[in-house]
Amino acid sequence: MTSKPQKSKLIVIGENINTTRRIKADSPNIVKEDGKVGYVYTDLDGSRALLDITDIYPKDPNKIKTERIGHIGQAIRKKDLRFLKWAILAQVNAGSEIIDLCVDELSVYPEERLEYMRWTVRTAQQLADVSFALDSSDPKAIQAGLEVYDHGKSRPAINSTSLEAGRDVLMDLAREHKCMLFANGSGVSGMPQDAEQRVENMTQCMALMDKAKVPVEDRYLDPLVFPVGAGPQFGKDYLDAVGELRKRFPEVHIFGGLSNVSFGLPRRKLLNDAFIRLSIMRGCDAIMIDPLMNPPLEYVEFKYAANVMTADDEYAIQYLKYVRGNAKKPKPASASAAA
Repeated sequence: MTSKPQKSKLIVIGENINTTRRIKADSPNIVKEDGKVGYVYTDLDGSRALLDITDIYPKDPNKIKTERIGHIGQAIRKKDLRFLKWAILAQVNAGSEIIDLCVDELSVYPEERLEYMRWTVRTAQQLADVSFALDSSDPKAIQAGLEVYDHGKSRPAINSTSLEAGRDVLMDLAREHKCMLFANGSGVSGMPQDAEQRVENMTQCMALMDKAKVPVEDRYLDPLVFPVGAGPQFGKDYLDAVGELRKRFPEVHIFGGLSNVSFGLPRRKLLNDAFIRLSIMRGCDAIMIDPLMNPPLEYVEFKYAANVMTADDEYAIQYLKYVRGNAKKPKPASASAAA
């Protein structure tokens, strides 16, 4: 028998529809044409396309090397359906089953933020039939999104509950709306400082979710990933927490915003690749990543293969089922943001 139960299938969560995402103003993907400034990307049909960012591009040339452009927020603000369709479907085509939606940075005014969430949820569901995770620091924004969510198309997820004051209401919302529920490792008084605090915070969250009667199979634990460039122990702390949580809670999903680990360092794809594989080996059965930077198919296949090597898939039953079922399927096409 297996000594450490593992879920055989890797769940991929795409992180790119988040208004906190920014690109450098001097990026080669930003071009000036016909008196306008645009973010250039290759559309799903292979054609060249532009997101108009003229109104948010720095007017002062001295700021171009330091400014960052919120292109995702711009697309939502401008209701650029062509860009949003590309940004969502490119992640789906790469293998994402859940797409995170966050509109927090679009407005400091609560009512505007709620309306942005409603519009984004409705629009996203018109563009793809996958599940969407409603992500906000404001529980009311999540509730607003859930009120317009079409459950006939997919199940929603909530991102996220925690021990922070006011976040527990999301557990009741998750049960009421039959949502998947993400829970992060922040504590009552702030962010966790080490692996032990992550585990303790997550254990307390599990007890609260028990009390709220959130089904175990709908829980996604996120011990929180911090950039290793800001603290050399952050990667190890996360991995150690994942390992311990997997031992304590073999039936829940464990994931994290794994791309965060490389923030501020060069060759992020390489660092992400190593960290994703290590996270899977320690017990993650879900990954939240930029699926265009790090295409997830290789991690899905890595997990099937790794489970065989660690005896978590005895006699390679799940591996063989996967290989035979995918023998004739085309691999997902990679999507590019470049022209």
